Amino acid sequence: MDRNEVKGINVLDFKKMMDNGDDYVIIDVREPDEINICSIGGVNVPLGLIDKNTDKIPKDKPAIMLCRSGKRSFMAILFLQQEYEYENLFNLNGGIIAYARDVDTNLTLY
Repeated sequence: MDRNEVKGINVLDFKKMMDNGDDYVIIDVREPDEINICSIGGVNVPLGLIDKNTDKIPKDKPAIMLCRSGKRSFMAILFLQQEYEYENLFNLNGGIIAYARDVDTNLTLY
């Protein structure tokens, strides 16, 4: 696997994973005050603290990483792949904004 290549998943495919009960973990790299506005669950590991919290990010199942728009989670994935050799990370394309637009319109956007 190319450690500079980030795998993405669109929100509709992610919703199918959720509906199917697939085994995965959500890693939200937003700040806690952002999560208080809207969240789809998962483990909060803010981008700035990611290197100190790798123990919260499993390597043995798909980890869907998200932020507001997909940019911070993209950077987090690149870092984890390059520094910690992760191979199971997927960026939620468009982040929570796309999820709120296409899957759950009841989420509060900011």
